[in-house]
Amino acid sequence: MKKVFRAIWEYLKSIDKLLMLFCLIASSISLVMLYSIIHNGFLSNKKLLIIQAVAIALGIAAAIIVSLFDYHTLAKLWKIYTPAALFLVLLTFTPLGITRAGSDDKAWLSLFGITTLQPSELLKIAFVFTFALHLQAVRGDINHPRNILLLCLHGAAPTLLIMAQGDFGSALVFLFIFIVMLFTAGISWKYVLGGIAAAAVAAPIVWNFVLPDYLQKRILIAFHPELDPMGTGYHQIRGRIALGSGQIFGRGLFSDNLFVPPEVYNDFIFSYIGQTLGFVGCVGVTLLLSLLCVKMLLVARMSRDPLGCYLCAGVFAIFIFQTVVNIGMVLCLLPVIGITLPLISSGGTSVVTSYLAIGIVLSVYRKNKKKTMFESRGY
Repeated sequence: MKKVFRAIWEYLKSIDKLLMLFCLIASSISLVMLYSIIHNGFLSNKKLLIIQAVAIALGIAAAIIVSLFDYHTLAKLWKIYTPAALFLVLLTFTPLGITRAGSDDKAWLSLFGITTLQPSELLKIAFVFTFALHLQAVRGDINHPRNILLLCLHGAAPTLLIMAQGDFGSALVFLFIFIVMLFTAGISWKYVLGGIAAAAVAAPIVWNFVLPDYLQKRILIAFHPELDPMGTGYHQIRGRIALGSGQIFGRGLFSDNLFVPPEVYNDFIFSYIGQTLGFVGCVGVTLLLSLLCVKMLLVARMSRDPLGCYLCAGVFAIFIFQTVVNIGMVLCLLPVIGITLPLISSGGTSVVTSYLAIGIVLSVYRKNKKKTMFESRGY
């Protein structure tokens, strides 16, 4: 028994405890919000709270297991998990793929007719690993035109695949991961400016020939949802009302006559936080997720090799993009594209994969902390 406790103690000393603490606080907030939503009668499916709790427990276990492995070893296993993730994504194009209520994309798989799995979440993790390996392989000559072309093709493959599902929100996450990791690897500014110019040329083509009508309408209505109050702007109008009704300190988690927006447990949970905990609660949650992202960047900076730095940058990209876009949707600054608030919105697949990503950062931290310790002892 002493050996077990000693092993646990040694593990706790080796991990980034502050990073894990931020995650646990975020998950606790998630459970409290979901309990409040169910208690106030705004959600009839009480199983969502149980599913969320189980997903958090599984996610924490997954993060611990992943952190115990050397991230170099995990990266080398890409030939196993990347094809598996791609296979699951491709299954969504078959009759096994489903479209969830309130969504426009066919991006989920039904498991035993009870629960659902969103394979694109797993593909995000696989992409971070494979793209980090690719960047490491060309690190000495990343700005050679041939390498840039191959890197762009690597980034375009999962992005276009997820776009084909109709899940443009997740596709943008892949695109942002690609951009952030390229910047981290030191891409030349001439390519950045060229990319901006190409995007400017491609924008009208994408708008007229790629984006479906409903997405065009969402973008146009995003800044002025009152133009279509019972249609495209309905979610954002109600979300904004709920958010503002909490004023400074909120109306309380179990108050009467709360105003409930659609998808309050998922995409619009931030509006419920604003209503129940007020401006103070919103600032607290935003600060918490910001600190979580900053901690990832600090771990990336302490990494002694490029692979660890790239992996942390990729995980950072996932969390910061989803945080900014989700809050932007609620504030009517961005269109509603189905992006969840990391670790806080309801969603089993999202929670587990978020913790898997955290496990990668913990692995980088543990490995490089050991190096620092050994170096300080003169080994």
